[in-house]
Amino acid sequence: MAAEAEEYESVLCVKPAVLVYRLPPRASNRGYRAAEWQLDQPAWSGRMRITAKGSTAFIKLEDKSSGELFAQAPVEQFPGIAVEGVTDSSRYFVIRIEDGNGRRAFIGVGFVDRGDAFDFNVALQDHFKWVRQQSELARQAQDLEQGPKLDLGFKEGQTIKLNIAVRAFPS
Repeated sequence: MAAEAEEYESVLCVKPAVLVYRLPPRASNRGYRAAEWQLDQPAWSGRMRITAKGSTAFIKLEDKSSGELFAQAPVEQFPGIAVEGVTDSSRYFVIRIEDGNGRRAFIGVGFVDRGDAFDFNVALQDHFKWVRQQSELARQAQDLEQGPKLDLGFKEGQTIKLNIAVRAFPS
């Protein structure tokens, strides 16, 4: 049953306007800065869909009109290497995209509206919060199965006494 539950893909968030930027080489380990990305010249613009299949979330960048997939970034943990916020803005992120052959690249992703960036962040946080809750519930269920069984049955010769008050209804 658990394998069947992981087969479907659910949509966590759809943002109709997203901008993609080429990243300049990283000068140091201090983090990415959106101000260095030539924000007035995005390399691509389109739609973003965040989907989940099992415990993995997928950030899919698609063409607005045709829905053709431009790039996909599997996210197996958040925060992590697959999605990283920039140091100088809350609207821009660096994501690690992958093709089907195992090749990876880092690209910059930006939102026109700060609310869209917030929704993106919250959708990923909520998904991985759900993943942690599911693993915790599975662990607790396993602990209950291994623990002693609670016997609430009557022992031999044990009785109980019930007092039931009967009230007379006025006629």
